[in-house]
Amino acid sequence: MLIKIKKFNNYFFIYLSLLFLFGIFWLYIKHSVGNDSTISEWLINYQGGFIKRGLIGEICFQIAIHFDLSLRFVIFLFQSLIYSIFLILIYRFFRNIPTNLIIILSIFTPIFLLYPVAEIEVLARKETFVFIGFLLFLNISNFNYSSNLPLYYVFFILPIICLIWEPMIFFFPFIASVLVIRLKNNQTATFLSKITICFIPALIVAMLTATNPITPENHSIMANSLKENFGEDCYMSCGMLLSRSSIISQFLGIYDAVMFESLIRYPLIILIGFGPIFLLSFNSKLKTEVLFFKHFKNLLHPILLLLTPAFFLFTMMGDWGRIVNISYTFTVLFYFYLLQNNLIKINLGKITKKISFIQNKKPLLVICFVLYAFGWTPQTSLRGDVSSFPGYRVPYKTVKILYQKINNN
Repeated sequence: MLIKIKKFNNYFFIYLSLLFLFGIFWLYIKHSVGNDSTISEWLINYQGGFIKRGLIGEICFQIAIHFDLSLRFVIFLFQSLIYSIFLILIYRFFRNIPTNLIIILSIFTPIFLLYPVAEIEVLARKETFVFIGFLLFLNISNFNYSSNLPLYYVFFILPIICLIWEPMIFFFPFIASVLVIRLKNNQTATFLSKITICFIPALIVAMLTATNPITPENHSIMANSLKENFGEDCYMSCGMLLSRSSIISQFLGIYDAVMFESLIRYPLIILIGFGPIFLLSFNSKLKTEVLFFKHFKNLLHPILLLLTPAFFLFTMMGDWGRIVNISYTFTVLFYFYLLQNNLIKINLGKITKKISFIQNKKPLLVICFVLYAFGWTPQTSLRGDVSSFPGYRVPYKTVKILYQKINNN
């Protein structure tokens, strides 16, 4: 099933526009009455001293103080802005790609773009900055720019992103791989050393933030500053900085929370959600031999290796649905960067043959697409089950709340 590029661009634009409208609506609702992690992690700031993930919260805090604004309103503006920028960059990144059924499924999988809107606990969380950072990095890593520009970006910008969300270090292999593949003709020991050096500032920042937990005294100062200036409580993500301040305490918290069902459910979620991109990767290969990539017959195995560090997050974070979403985002952006820059060979004929049994049955094809893309999403928490039909649930809940607000007014 080949779809004309212009037609895909139009459908994709409509899809992203709907996600934008639903996303902004739910951000507004959550900031009016919300008390969840979407807001609470943005309350973390430097009023009690340097702390992990406090940079953006401190910026919001200072803007709210300086302009005498509600802190929640400032956070709402920031979240709306970064979510909008993310969707714009996503559209620019994926437009004009050659499409077939598997490529379309890899973009419309519910663990990717739909996920934050379907599971609003994830909407506009701080990893959105990471996604924007990775998209900008991929943009300057194409062949229209100087080969040194991506290196400068890693050296100067990556540490700032780590101040916002330090678990990004688990996805550094994707960035390093882009650098190596992009500069495939310059793989001397000196050059590889230069790449390594570029990551040192970000690694130092990430290690400092991860290994210096906040003290009870400093946490109390931060909490008091929120209460005194804005009447805000330091709750959920903000409050958990104290109870899960160290890596060991995070691990013990997950160990106590994990269930046997989670260990069965999430491998299936990963297998089904990643299925299209895994199929594409299995039938793709780099055009030139590059370092460890040259030892594999296809892209699937090296991509699995690049994802390996991210699996440590499952031992540290309870939001397993978020981890799946973040991991998939890096994977799909990495793969399509290679495809768009003509760096890989993809055997579309072989893929088409594997799915030929359904391609000529249009009604069945449409039903299968809708069920796959809009029929399910994993819940955010590791204890959560799979949610059903977000393609219906999100519009229904939105219309219902709008109707209630109109009647109340």
